[in-house]
Amino acid sequence: QVQLVESGGGLVQFGGSLRLSCAASGSISNIYYMGWYRQAPGKQRDMVATESITGRTNYADSVKGRFTISRDNAKNTMYLQMNNLKPEDTAVYYCNARPVSFPATDYWGQGTQVTVSS
Repeated sequence: QVQLVESGGGLVQFGGSLRLSCAASGSISNIYYMGWYRQAPGKQRDMVATESITGRTNYADSVKGRFTISRDNAKNTMYLQMNNLKPEDTAVYYCNARPVSFPATDYWGQGTQVTVSS
């Protein structure tokens, strides 16, 4: 069972930057997919960015060019670098891990709040 802990959220101004971290309880080198999701009040939880075990990345259209997902296998940590933040980025951000493609089993962190002021 994978335990995930997010950190790095906070309050930033429009156009600011944050780097979120997701520390895993064990090795992440063999986790097939890891990603970041976010959920704003009254909205569903949406994918922000994912990275496969091969390094292939996918981003939501709304964050392309602004956010970068990465893994540091040596530190068992995943990151989300967020630049040029906008108020619409305000949400709780969750770390996700899917160790294998099948059967699909997802593990989630507790979330970290990101608030972007205008």
